[in-house]
Amino acid sequence: MTAERWLNALVLPALGLVALAAHLGDAPFTVTLATRAAIFALAAVGLNVALGMGGLVSLGHAAFFGLGGYAMGILAWHAQTYQPLQIGPLAIAGTTSMPVVWLVAIAASALAAVPIGLLALRTAGVYFIMITLAFGQMFYFFAISWPAYGGEDGLSIYVRNGFPGLNTLVPIQFFGLVFGLLCGACALAAFLRRSPFGLALNAARQSPERVRAAGIEPDRLRLAAFVVSAAITGLAGALFADLNRFVSPAMFSWQLSGEIMVFVILGGVGRLMGPVLGAALFVAMEHVLGGISPYWHVFLGLVLLAVVLFARGGIAALLTGRAHG
Repeated sequence: MTAERWLNALVLPALGLVALAAHLGDAPFTVTLATRAAIFALAAVGLNVALGMGGLVSLGHAAFFGLGGYAMGILAWHAQTYQPLQIGPLAIAGTTSMPVVWLVAIAASALAAVPIGLLALRTAGVYFIMITLAFGQMFYFFAISWPAYGGEDGLSIYVRNGFPGLNTLVPIQFFGLVFGLLCGACALAAFLRRSPFGLALNAARQSPERVRAAGIEPDRLRLAAFVVSAAITGLAGALFADLNRFVSPAMFSWQLSGEIMVFVILGGVGRLMGPVLGAALFVAMEHVLGGISPYWHVFLGLVLLAVVLFARGGIAALLTGRAHG
């Protein structure tokens, strides 16, 4: 077994063991930190499908993260206030069922990704980056000016959504749900990488002209990857909102889009476990260094600079001995 396969096999169990050890040691806050890391890792796995496999540098993935969060917040708010959600002549009851919320979050993010992707893929390079950023900011300012759901102040949810057979207010049980979804997303990413779709997408990233000559339209592959990426990130947004029991326009901010990209770059662009490693390092630095100084982002910037200059394959490459400058 290669070093990278060993790494892929060990990273997720290590995250699970950290949470389990914290639970057995009666440290619920550490379990919550592990949950936060797993949610961020899920969002980064989503971006890595577009960035690592398709070469699509999106600076607007917070739009899908926020859509997932607001899908959860709106449905839960209508459930707790007993007011139906009015969409034209339709009156839709809210819900606190996690599976239903997840499906709505995935569907909303994927549907939004179709027109965004169709427009953004008409461009390339920096123009693609700016269009995705512009859409993210549009959602951000729309959320700020949406007083029905809190506007700039956001929306608080008093009770965490439920999952059949579990008490989601128990930190280790909620972590188990998030961890299971993260494992599923990583398995999906691994399957896509080995599938004909993934191979064609990788070829389109390297040489779109040759792929087009073979009768395959590269933009269709990229759009499909963008939609799948958005759906996974939207699911992460719903989980993040459930973790905090709060949604706000900050979930759409370009800073969050940048952080999700940082997770991928730190861990390793295109690496299966790169997003998990990057998100775990970010949360660990935020917790440890953030308690020392409010300027802990300086240290994060130095680490990111070192990775970009000396280990472009990220932490995953360093751990497998395949880093290169």
